Amino acid sequence: MAAFRFGLGRLNFHLLKRRSFLLLKLIAFVCSVLLFCEFLIYYLVILRCNWPEVKTPAHGGEQETLEPVLKAMFLADTHLLGEVRGHWLDKLRREWQMERAFQTALWLLQPEVVFILGDIFDEGKWSSPQAWADDVKRFQKMFRHPGHVQLKVVVGNHDIGFHYQMNRYRIKRFEKVFNPERLFSWKGINFVMVNSVALEGDGCSICSEAEAELMDISHRLNCSREEQRPGQCGEGLPLPASAPVLLQHFPLYRPSDANCSGEDSAPPEEKGIPFKERYDVLSQEASQKLLWWLRPRLILSGHTHSGCEVLHGAGVPELSVPSFSWRNRNNPSFIMGSMTPTEYALAKCYLPLEDTVLITYCAAAGFLVVLMLVHLGLVASPVLFGYKLLRKFKTV
Repeated sequence: MAAFRFGLGRLNFHLLKRRSFLLLKLIAFVCSVLLFCEFLIYYLVILRCNWPEVKTPAHGGEQETLEPVLKAMFLADTHLLGEVRGHWLDKLRREWQMERAFQTALWLLQPEVVFILGDIFDEGKWSSPQAWADDVKRFQKMFRHPGHVQLKVVVGNHDIGFHYQMNRYRIKRFEKVFNPERLFSWKGINFVMVNSVALEGDGCSICSEAEAELMDISHRLNCSREEQRPGQCGEGLPLPASAPVLLQHFPLYRPSDANCSGEDSAPPEEKGIPFKERYDVLSQEASQKLLWWLRPRLILSGHTHSGCEVLHGAGVPELSVPSFSWRNRNNPSFIMGSMTPTEYALAKCYLPLEDTVLITYCAAAGFLVVLMLVHLGLVASPVLFGYKLLRKFKTV
């Protein structure tokens, strides 16, 4: 009887040891999958991105410029979900994706300034004071950055509403959190950040003030490009004599995305849909005013959630920056710009595909199911099955 009990205890010990070993393997496998999908994949993908080189022609060849180069990141349409339309799981998934992508990009690429081109929030146009405060707190956590990195934000229609929804309260609320400066200069480069929602052209008080501010900026910029005596260009320090980079949420007028190409352009079924002025793009009148007043050398915008490159007027390029969130695209991205007062070079950096992460999780779940079935003896071990099949083939 004692021997029987000893044997039974030994058998139970081996079963417990086997199950414990299996549990440890399962835990290690699950942790490895989570580590890859939620952390490592961002490093592996963003590590492939490099800052473009700024070069200027010299003596028939190309020579690297000696001017200081500013490294700037441009992203758009983060659309942090609010309390009305934001399901908790959707918030958790998509906001974690943006936080990991942004923090990884900061660590790997070391930009000096980051611009977000509007639609920071999804429900800023109607959120309550408490909901707004909660959304801002989440944004500041997700897009935290070192003190030496500047973060500049342009207002979008989801932040303050379209023209018929915006009011001074929403604008002031937004500007209280994000610096309302419209003109930003660094390393000899001028950036003009426009409230494109206010460029309705109907003479509303907010719109008139926005246009007056842009005309004042236009005067200062144009004056800086001409030889003037000190003080003739208005108050404050003189601006660098450099054509500005125009940053806004709405794109300048274009009929549609029909001529846009690339893997992050609009889907084929949407490219031919005509854009509505003052809703999808700025009006032709407002677009022409911006080109006349500011004479930019480059324009970057958001709003469409898709990538596009177009030329305006006398060849002024505009780049529509795709959305930074999985909620709007399967392949989000951001723009990397190496800039000097006279030249610039742009490159696009893609983030991990949402499909890649989902497929990885599905494959891992399938593997776990098979492993459990094998352990329970409901399915033959693939290794043993392959070995028997190979022996049978050799025998034949």
